[in-house]
Amino acid sequence: MHRLPAIAEPVAWSTLPDAELVTLARQGRREAFRHLMQRCNQRLFRVARAVVRNDAEAEDVVQEAYTHAFARLSTFRGEASLSTWLTRIVLNEANGRLRQRRPSVDIATFEATAQEDPRVIAFPSRFGSEDPAAAAARAQIRGLLEHAIDELPEAFRVVFIMREVEGCSVEETATTLDIRPETVKTRLYRARRLLRSALHDSLAATLGEAFPFLGPRCARMTEAVLARVDRMSPAIPPDHL
Repeated sequence: MHRLPAIAEPVAWSTLPDAELVTLARQGRREAFRHLMQRCNQRLFRVARAVVRNDAEAEDVVQEAYTHAFARLSTFRGEASLSTWLTRIVLNEANGRLRQRRPSVDIATFEATAQEDPRVIAFPSRFGSEDPAAAAARAQIRGLLEHAIDELPEAFRVVFIMREVEGCSVEETATTLDIRPETVKTRLYRARRLLRSALHDSLAATLGEAFPFLGPRCARMTEAVLARVDRMSPAIPPDHL
């Protein structure tokens, strides 16, 4: 991959649509390709991570995919979105590495043996402001969730990441993965159900630790109550309370 030359004149890169950035990148505009990558990095990493299940290897997959993409930039016709085109390249690279490690999963067999269950998980996508204890709890839950997602069959895992984590539409997911929209819906439904089962097992053991009221919070409330009692009964020495 040859080095892109830097361009001196200022350009409002963040305001340019993907198609214009592609055109400029084809002309050797370094910053254009930089901004294309910055727009797509998170999605491509998550999709690669869904396949290879390793952070470092996912980063390597994305870097390799970008290298291939730049070499083939002249073949991008805009028939699909740039992110869809790049995601396909990432999936090809990730799946190629996966095939070198182990045989592919027979997802058709897995789907045929799965039993129906009307219960699914609805995961919130945004969180409000949190204190340190809530942030720590959220990090722990995120770790459990990431582990459960890693354990999903690959086909379910990729659909879940694209639909629930990246917010891709059914149509875009189907186009990217070259499957029917109905298949996207079915795999997402089953991914949610499998996650519900896995998370139930993981979380059941921690239910007794829910809503903790220890440490500084406990001490703060205790002292506040004692101070109130002191004001109510000033004649009683504190040691007798």
